[in-house]
Amino acid sequence: SLFTNSPTMVIMVGLPARGKTYISKKLTRYLNWIGTPTKVFNVGQYRREAVQTYKNYEFFRPDNEEAMQIRRQCALAALRDVQTYLSVEEGQVAVFDATNTTRERRTLILQFAKENGYKVFFIESICDDPDIIQENIKQVKLTSPDYKDCNRDEVVEDFLKRIECYQKTYQPLDDDLDRSLSYIKIFNVGSRYLVNRVQDHVQSRTVYYLMNIHVTPRSIYLSRHGESELNLRGRIGGDSGLSERGTQYACALAGFIRSQCIRDLKVWTSHMKRTIQTAEALHVPYEQWKALNEIDAGVCEEMTYEEIQDHFPEEFALRDQDKYRYRYPKGESYEDLVQRLEPVIMELERQENVLVICHQAVMRCLLAYFLDKSAEELPYLKCPLHTVLKLTPVAYGECLNPGEQLNTPFLKQECFRALLWFAGSGLSHAGHMTQKLSVDKRWLPWPIKRGERRNPRVGHDWT
Repeated sequence: SLFTNSPTMVIMVGLPARGKTYISKKLTRYLNWIGTPTKVFNVGQYRREAVQTYKNYEFFRPDNEEAMQIRRQCALAALRDVQTYLSVEEGQVAVFDATNTTRERRTLILQFAKENGYKVFFIESICDDPDIIQENIKQVKLTSPDYKDCNRDEVVEDFLKRIECYQKTYQPLDDDLDRSLSYIKIFNVGSRYLVNRVQDHVQSRTVYYLMNIHVTPRSIYLSRHGESELNLRGRIGGDSGLSERGTQYACALAGFIRSQCIRDLKVWTSHMKRTIQTAEALHVPYEQWKALNEIDAGVCEEMTYEEIQDHFPEEFALRDQDKYRYRYPKGESYEDLVQRLEPVIMELERQENVLVICHQAVMRCLLAYFLDKSAEELPYLKCPLHTVLKLTPVAYGECLNPGEQLNTPFLKQECFRALLWFAGSGLSHAGHMTQKLSVDKRWLPWPIKRGERRNPRVGHDWT
């Protein structure tokens, strides 16, 4: 019998162009964000390394014995790497991203998991909507390494034939034959779900997450509140109102949001004055979330950075050693904040267009989720005042470079397009949301180096 905390293998099942890789990457990002070490093993990548040049769909024909042997060896190589990750590197979840469409292949994986003491949870993506399949092929497969230098029509024709090859031997999970297995079936990108034998915390969190995500086009806008009176004095936390400059940013933000003509936009704030006052300038309904409140600095609330160093030198040093896990005396850590924000993330996944007006530490946690940043990177993400970040999920895979199309700065990240607007922390720019930041090829937002300090006069929280 397996231990309660045995590692888990999440096994994807489904025909090509059913969003398995999208689900794999998104689930992995979520589990890592909540502190469960997770890694994707994409068998297609192993196949591309083994076979450098892809010719056509005939490689996937079930009667192509040579190719079948290569594909089996690739799956076995991926399983060996899974074993290394879960048993040697102490990972907790391995997502095995492949079609796994035959009972024979799934039996092989189950036997491997049994021999190594791993739990198994299947995710089967079933789609019979031709429009969804065509959209997936257009958005993902046209840019696949398999189809480099091929024209659009050739790609679509070949890939549809590849799907036909898999359909000949496809054996979906069966309600009777597989009733002892743990799995979720997702029909037509979430129009219906079937869940069977969820057995532990990881599996229940996985189901909970998968039942909340969707692929409807939308944008998420993230902004910190306008500069507050305590920001101006270089003091952290507290619940002060906006400074004059912060009020001007709120007006600039309102003008920008109006200029975007965003359909059915929802506005969320924390319970703190500075976010509420920023939202009130929009003259639209807004919703307050206590979960969006700034990190609780405990006994250090409303102190300057220098005062913390003078009064609590040991705490100051501990925080520098591990900023993510460090907890302020009688306060919170970033790790605590991530747990507090999980319901917000779930609700953001369910929503369409949302503007979140929040705080620096909160914005760092949200960005770390959406941009797949590690716990070590999270506390050092730059989230300057008077800046709006727009995140646009891309439904079926890696985003395209929108830089030329939109003539704006861009951030390329798996499943997201992000645009950055600068309102200006000074009076000269307070009313102009259209001034663009010049950026280089590095990721945005740029990480802050350890030990780097900010001048509170330009509006940075010491969190």
